[in-house]
Amino acid sequence: MSGGLPAGTLPGVGEQLAKTRPSNSTARGIGRAIGRSSLVGLSTLVIVLLIWLGVVYLTGISPYVAKGPLDVVNFLFIEEDAAANRAELWANLLVTLRHSAIGFVAGLIAAIIGAILFRLSRTIESALMPVATLLRSVPLVAIAPVIILAFGFGSDASVAVIGGIVVLFPALVTIAFGLKNASPQMLDVVAVYGGGTMTAVRKVALPGALPSLFAAIRVSVPGAITGALLAEVLSTGDGIGRAAVTYATQAKFPDLWAAVVVVTVVSLVLYQLVQIIEAVVLARMGMAGRGS
Repeated sequence: MSGGLPAGTLPGVGEQLAKTRPSNSTARGIGRAIGRSSLVGLSTLVIVLLIWLGVVYLTGISPYVAKGPLDVVNFLFIEEDAAANRAELWANLLVTLRHSAIGFVAGLIAAIIGAILFRLSRTIESALMPVATLLRSVPLVAIAPVIILAFGFGSDASVAVIGGIVVLFPALVTIAFGLKNASPQMLDVVAVYGGGTMTAVRKVALPGALPSLFAAIRVSVPGAITGALLAEVLSTGDGIGRAAVTYATQAKFPDLWAAVVVVTVVSLVLYQLVQIIEAVVLARMGMAGRGS
């Protein structure tokens, strides 16, 4: 035994390797996921920029109306009033982001609760899914006046309902699909140990539905911003939504294009941020292959 390792060394090495290898594998998975997400985000920005250039310079739209990237950069950073332009746009953007957050939270919470209820009872699903489908099929512009009358003009409640409706249906369908795809074997294990339906949902279905939940969040982010813009035009009378209408009626096309560009960039950045968070969480949980 001379020249061998001291007693107790091998177990220690084994434990260390057992801790290090999964950790290194998880770190590599997270790095790859972040790299892929960043590459996709950069590619998306390039594609949007190319489409913008094509619309401005290849469709024959009057330069008085159509503004290119250099025009927006000049409006926001170079011309004499650039600081004032940025301040006005930033103030409107903060209002729109607040309205978007209200609609996003309201719609996503309603979608999660609805999906769980659908998972617990097919009767509830049969009763509520037609209502969700109706809200999805009827143009929001048509029912927005009723919502505003019911919840108050300019109130956060009307913003929550309008934005929530935009978010609700796609998030509800996506999350419900994820909950229904829970592992049958894991559900059997919960049942064997005496767990009920709610325990199965909490212990198995919800963790297994994380990829679907993140997919719903990614779809909901631009949807919430769209709902906020609509609520600002129809109800609150502030934010970028209302400002864009004012710019269009007053022929302030540099202001209008700058507002559209900023909203688009913010939507893409938030979408990409959710995708990076999704990649990190799923990689840490060993579910990276199930994410998009």
